[in-house]
Amino acid sequence: MSEFLGFVRQKLNVDKRLVLVYCVVYFLWGMGMDWFGEFVQIAKFTYWWQVITCYILYMVPISLILRGLPFHTQYACGLIAMGLLEFSGYALQTSYAYPDNILDQLFNVRNFSLGMALFFALYFPLGNWLVGKIYAALFSRKQ
Repeated sequence: MSEFLGFVRQKLNVDKRLVLVYCVVYFLWGMGMDWFGEFVQIAKFTYWWQVITCYILYMVPISLILRGLPFHTQYACGLIAMGLLEFSGYALQTSYAYPDNILDQLFNVRNFSLGMALFFALYFPLGNWLVGKIYAALFSRKQ
């Protein structure tokens, strides 16, 4: 257990500018996805500030921990993380799925949360890649 905690502490011990880039990117990404989900009537957060709790307070630390791992490992671990988040969001009714939305029509209402978790698990490897590119472009030293 102490090895795992050491691994997590090491992964979270990063440049504060990197954390800032993660927070800005994930906040904008979250607001965009919430807007899109509501616009096409798939799903939405009950309150706008859930973007902060889900995308910044939950997903940013997980992304930092998964950073640098192979794509498939990030996706697999992200699938567990997003499965728990999706399950709790709909169980606690802090997320709202529009009735008969396009995903329900394509995959069946019983597969909605699974489909959402499978999709959103991609955020971790893609988010780490995107933030890495932005961070490098902004803060890498040109010599």
